[in-house]
Amino acid sequence: MPTINLVTEIPGPNSKALVARREAASPRGAAKLTPIAVAKAHGAAVTDVDGNTLLDFAGGIGVLAVGHTPEPVVNAIHRQADDLIHMCAIVATYEPYVRVAELLNEVTPGNHAKKTVLLNSGAEALETAVKIARAYTGRPAIIVFEGAYHGRTNLTLAMTSKYGLFKKGFGPFAPEIYRLPFPNLYRRPAGMSEEAFIDDAVNRLENALIAQVDPSAVAAIVIEPVQGEGGFVPAPARFLQRIRELCDEHGIVMVADEVQTGFGRTGRLFAVEHYGIVPDLIASAKSLAAGMPLSAVTGRAEIMDGPHPGGLGGTYSGNPVACAAAIEAIEMIRQPEFLRRACEIGDRIHQHLLNLKAESTLIGDVRGLGPMQVMELVTDREAKTPAMQETLQVTLEALKRGLIVIRAGLYSNCIRFMPPLNLTDDELDEGMAVVAEAVRAVEAAR
Repeated sequence: MPTINLVTEIPGPNSKALVARREAASPRGAAKLTPIAVAKAHGAAVTDVDGNTLLDFAGGIGVLAVGHTPEPVVNAIHRQADDLIHMCAIVATYEPYVRVAELLNEVTPGNHAKKTVLLNSGAEALETAVKIARAYTGRPAIIVFEGAYHGRTNLTLAMTSKYGLFKKGFGPFAPEIYRLPFPNLYRRPAGMSEEAFIDDAVNRLENALIAQVDPSAVAAIVIEPVQGEGGFVPAPARFLQRIRELCDEHGIVMVADEVQTGFGRTGRLFAVEHYGIVPDLIASAKSLAAGMPLSAVTGRAEIMDGPHPGGLGGTYSGNPVACAAAIEAIEMIRQPEFLRRACEIGDRIHQHLLNLKAESTLIGDVRGLGPMQVMELVTDREAKTPAMQETLQVTLEALKRGLIVIRAGLYSNCIRFMPPLNLTDDELDEGMAVVAEAVRAVEAAR
C-alpha cells in the first residue's frame, strides 16, 4: 500500500494559510524550501495540515537517520522531561550529559584517550573545534576548502563557501581563514584523469603552505569527508590521507566536520571510517540527537584540554532532554543491522539514479558515499552547465506528487537524498518513482 496519500493539491489551503502567517511574522531571510505546513510525522511519512501524507527524503536536512518520532527516542524525551528539562552543565552535572560524552568517546574512530564537549548546533561545534585547536596549538590560521559549508556564525561563515546564498551582505568576516580548492572529480578539466586531478589538488595544498600561510601558523585543517551543502562530493582518499600526513608533520589539528555525514549517513557511523583515517577532532550534530538540538566536539584528550576552564560551553549546551534523545539515537544507529540497512538503502538509491541517468540527459552525475547520494543536473552533459532552474522545478514537481526533496551544490543544481535510514524498500521505491516522474516532467517541458 502506498505511503503517499494526497487529498488536496500541494500546497493545500491550510498550508497556504499557515505559510502566509509565517511570512507575515518572520523575516524573509529565514527562507523555506517548500510551501507546505506540517502537522505530524512518523518514520518517513509526513502529514501536512491539510491531511496529505507525503514521503520525506529531506530528513530535516540530514537530521533524521532514525526517522521521524522513533518510539525509543520519544519515550526517552518524555521520561527526561518529567525529571529535568534544564539545569545548565556549567551550573551542575547530570547523567544524560555524561552518558552522551562517554558514548561519543567510545564510538568515534581511534583508540586514543578522548574527551567530548556538548553544544547545540553544527555551527557551534565547528566554532568550538576551532577554538580548541587554536588554544592547543597557540596558532591562528585555519585552512578550509571551496564548496564547504560549516555554519552561519561569523566565524563559520568565514569558513563557508557558496558566497551568494550564505554570506552576501554579512561581512566583514573573521580573519585567518585560508580557502583551498577541493578536488570535485566530476568538475575536473576536460581531458584530465582523476589521478592527475588529485595530484594537482595535493600540489595546491602543499604549495599553499608556502604561498599563503606557513605551517607553523596553522592551527587546524577543517574538512568535510563528503561535502554536504557543496553537493555530496566525497573527498578522494589520497587527498584526505595527504591532509592527515601534513597535519602529523607540522603539528596541525585535523578536524573532520561530520555534522551531516556522521551517524550512519554514509553507511558507517562516521564517514572517515571509509578512509581508515583518524582525525584529531570530530564535529557532530544533526542525526546525533534524532532532531533535538545537540552537537558535539570529540577528540584527543590532550587537545580537548587545550582551552582554559570556563572557555567552553553555553547556557543550553548539552541540554538533558536533547541528551536523552541522543543516547537512544546513538544506540539505534550503532547497531550493525542498522548500518547494514543503511548501506542497502544507499545501493538501492544509487541504482535508481543510475537507471534514471540512462534515460535522462538532464542528469550529469550520480555520486555519493553509501546512502548519502545525489544527482547533479546539467543542461549540457559535455559542458556540464549547471541546470539551476530545472533542479528547482524537479523539486517542485516531486512535491506536487507527494515527495519532499531539496537541493544542494555550489550552483544549487543537485538534488540530495537523505531519507530515514530505516525506511522500507516499498517506501524507497515509491519515492524514487516520484523522482523519475518529476525529472521526466521537467525534461518534457524543456
